[in-house]
Amino acid sequence: MKKMIIFLFLFFSIDAVVAQNNIPFFNNSLDKFTETDWLIFPLQQKAGIYKSNDGKNIVLYNGLVKRVFRISPNVACIDYKNMTNGQQLLRAVKPEARLTIDGREYNVGGLYGQKENAYLLPGWVDGFSKNENDFQFVSFTVKDIPAFINWKCNTWAMNKKQPTGKIISFRYKSYLQELNSLSVMVNYELYDGLPLIVKWVSLENKGSKSFKLNRVMNEILALVEEESAVVGKPEQMKKQHGIYVETNYAFNNAMRYDISDQTTHWKIDPIYTSQVNYNYETPCLLEVYPEKAPGIELLPGEVFKSVRTHELLMDSYDRERRGLMIRKMYNTIAPWTTQNPIFMHLVSNNDQQVKDIIDQCTGTGYEAVILSFGSHCNMEDTAMTKISKWKSLADYAHSKNILIGSYSLFSSRRISDEDDVIDPATGKPGGAFFGNAPCYGSKWGIAYATKLKYFISQTGFDLFENDGPYPGDVCASTTHPGHKDLDDSQWRQMEIQKELYHWLNEKGVYINAPDWYFLDGTHKIAIGYREVNFSLPREQQMILNRQNINDGTIEKTPSMSWGFVPLTKYQGGGTEAVLEPLSEHLKDYEQLMMQYYGAGVQACYRGPRLFDTEETKRIVIKVIDWYKKYREILNSDIIHLRRADGRDWDGWLHVNPALKQKGLLMLFNPLKEKIKRTIKVPLYYTGLTTVSLIKEKENIPGIYKLNRNYEIELSFTLEPESYTWFVIQ
Repeated sequence: MKKMIIFLFLFFSIDAVVAQNNIPFFNNSLDKFTETDWLIFPLQQKAGIYKSNDGKNIVLYNGLVKRVFRISPNVACIDYKNMTNGQQLLRAVKPEARLTIDGREYNVGGLYGQKENAYLLPGWVDGFSKNENDFQFVSFTVKDIPAFINWKCNTWAMNKKQPTGKIISFRYKSYLQELNSLSVMVNYELYDGLPLIVKWVSLENKGSKSFKLNRVMNEILALVEEESAVVGKPEQMKKQHGIYVETNYAFNNAMRYDISDQTTHWKIDPIYTSQVNYNYETPCLLEVYPEKAPGIELLPGEVFKSVRTHELLMDSYDRERRGLMIRKMYNTIAPWTTQNPIFMHLVSNNDQQVKDIIDQCTGTGYEAVILSFGSHCNMEDTAMTKISKWKSLADYAHSKNILIGSYSLFSSRRISDEDDVIDPATGKPGGAFFGNAPCYGSKWGIAYATKLKYFISQTGFDLFENDGPYPGDVCASTTHPGHKDLDDSQWRQMEIQKELYHWLNEKGVYINAPDWYFLDGTHKIAIGYREVNFSLPREQQMILNRQNINDGTIEKTPSMSWGFVPLTKYQGGGTEAVLEPLSEHLKDYEQLMMQYYGAGVQACYRGPRLFDTEETKRIVIKVIDWYKKYREILNSDIIHLRRADGRDWDGWLHVNPALKQKGLLMLFNPLKEKIKRTIKVPLYYTGLTTVSLIKEKENIPGIYKLNRNYEIELSFTLEPESYTWFVIQ
């Protein structure tokens, strides 16, 4: 009788819940393919949360993606469609989340009764039922998406706006006695102008006892299989390419997300019995959860927030287009990644060198100084004499409108047996990603983050280069104050690192860090290079650098990467490898700058100075002035034309249909002879359709007609070992 009363209450309250939120009905005329390319022409349709005309469903729709939830007798996703190509991603209903609490598994939402799992017909849904032991839907709220990070921008940025859209939060409650003090929220964020949904789960402990969260699976999707294979193991088959999944739980210094990811799991679905694979091993079930967080204690009054799963719907197999979509996602939802200050990487021994480089930055148009590794700044030293000294130098930099910051190493170092990561296999220090490393949850680790905050707050430093940030080490210690034991060690350390990065962003501090924390506030990562290559002759470095630029900007924007230019000796090499004395290598110095600035990629110009003579100074000023003149288009998306191989021309094309300068083409000749070439330049992503005005450097522009593939034929001549550029309007 009690269950019947609860069921009746939920049944009769659904309409009241929908009415209370005052959401509009979904206009079925909107349910059609988007006719314009959202990567070129911004969509006018805003993100909206609607109710279906029959009142049974909630619809998330922004013109690019449509996701529908049946909300009675429990919540389940029944429709997930890409509106740019009409692709239906969903083949079956699954729970909205799954929680493993104190060793037992519980579903959140979900409906039961689907017999055929290859596809889902809307008419079947009315016959589905719920499970009383699952977490049950209670209510929902709809709001504007709040800022995930209260980011303060103190540098040049391509985009200074926070993303906009709607968030719907479904609240669930369990009627099992052992769980009735847990409140579960499943949240979906729908963004304006992106085929993107961000999903995350929060749990609030409203009771008086603790719960152990063994696993929080915040997304479960039964997706249409990518390929049909009668025989084949999951690892041999392709995953769903219609959806790109990224969470804010990624690390391992790969400089790429797909390798850094710790949460995306493609599983087999044994109840999908009509699949072609003989052993039911098609990887068509997506589950998202951290693998190495098997036991997190949720204390009374505490709120746990899961990883944030970013689901970007893809409409193409083309690598360039897919990269453009991912880059558009970053530009929009993580606008801090569009910051791109012009910085010098100073190697200093004394304070006067710091003042000298600040003056050189002022004189050449540089905007920031980072005290490099090996310099005389130690941000962990918070003695008042050191704080006072560095504040004075920061004040001097600020008086010249120059930002200043420093390098700090966290992970690949040994602190002590008490503070280092404890290897679960041996019970002794070691076994970390870098062999020996401190635990962020140790006394030293907690103090490290505290010292950095204090140093930056007191000195007014504007930049932070965090080498070896937390790389995902687990720790078996049971005495570290920042985590309980092995089970929660990775999660708790990750939270300390993320909290630091959020805090820095809110203070307007710019962050370089060689790990994939972009979605939690880092601004830049290494473009991907081998350090010992910088001991090679400059001629080889130039070609390798352009290869790095090509490869490192496929799924990253130019502003998300840094390169490297060793002004002085680095990782070995002789005089042929370095640029000092700068005045003796002006041609190479200029070309190295033009390669990086021409890609929109900042490099770490590591050394004691930017110029040594007036002639050198003029070269630096010329390049920086050129970069600032074309800064917006140079920070725009890159179309990759020909990867450097040393055998012929190579280059890339910047595109931005929103600017007056629709494109900027960079071309290089690595050969020791003059070349004349005619190439096809693809202008589709410039937004131009019929004709374009194109000028080489600052010459008079010519008129070029686009063919039906949106290409133009361009002829050019390049002197030996030189470069040129073309502006496209």
